[in-house]
Amino acid sequence: MISTVWNNIKKGQLAPVYLIIGEESYFIDETVKRLKEALGTEEEIEMTAFDLEELPVDVVMDEADTIPFFSERKLVIAKNASFLKATEKGKEKIEHDVKRLEAWLANPSDFSVTVFIAPYEKLDERKKVTKMMKEHALIVQAETPKEQDLAVWIQGLVKAQGNTITQSAIEQLVSMVGPNMLQLQMEMEKLSLYVGEGGEITTMLVEDLVAKTLEQDAFKMLNAYFGHDPVAALSIYHDLLRQKQEPIMLVGLLASNVRTMSNVFYLLKKGYHPQQIAKNLKIHPYRVKLMVEQRNRPSEESLLKALYQLAEVDLQLKTAGGNRERYLELFLLRQL
Repeated sequence: MISTVWNNIKKGQLAPVYLIIGEESYFIDETVKRLKEALGTEEEIEMTAFDLEELPVDVVMDEADTIPFFSERKLVIAKNASFLKATEKGKEKIEHDVKRLEAWLANPSDFSVTVFIAPYEKLDERKKVTKMMKEHALIVQAETPKEQDLAVWIQGLVKAQGNTITQSAIEQLVSMVGPNMLQLQMEMEKLSLYVGEGGEITTMLVEDLVAKTLEQDAFKMLNAYFGHDPVAALSIYHDLLRQKQEPIMLVGLLASNVRTMSNVFYLLKKGYHPQQIAKNLKIHPYRVKLMVEQRNRPSEESLLKALYQLAEVDLQLKTAGGNRERYLELFLLRQL
């Protein structure tokens, strides 16, 4: 796990080459931050960053092979290592000397810590350079943890701040924020600061203090609508209006959620696993999980009817005058 890599960095056990793979920016940024801290203060550290979509990999190796002037070791960051993923021939913006890189990886500079960042879902395992990189670099997986691992990560974060959190509070937090690691960290720091050292973070505190997202409110509004609870749906809608959200934008968000629900339930009916559904629809697995676990799961007919009615509301908002907020309000009051 990434925590093992971070612990070794904290102890000063640094590898000469790191390869960070994955799209979770929190883990990428946090790993680089910890490497900086391990190498010294802002004033002491020598750090250079290159974008490999703009510059050839040669500049990274040249910099890593240059002896540092003001410190024992320096940090070289190579972002967007696109030569490690599958690309069409002739479509590459920059020509990289991967043969030289393969040779360099077998004997990297010991006075530099070189970090290659590949912010992609997967790499091209057939390429020799990918195999060499995986053989000689220390691999860091920057991917969103699964639900169970996410709960462990939250507990560890809370414990490090001298507090505790209930299991129901973790579930509430993840349902409100989603799997956004950076946002989760910020919310946990806020909650820990509120309860003070030795305090307990409860579900009620999470509900009261954690910032609600527009996507989450739209999803709750839709659930209330399909659950035949117009009072709850209107309450959320009026809250959003007070936040100066535009009805036409909310209609688009609701329609997008309905279409996604329809696709998720169709694939679920065909026997697809939630992970397969997420991959097929190119949406986050957590969104699929929330839809699959809905208590009031709407029928296919209800989804199509709602989509048709939302299209009518959208047309009214774009063509009719009068009280624009009223059109979506009337939609939420209708019973399917």
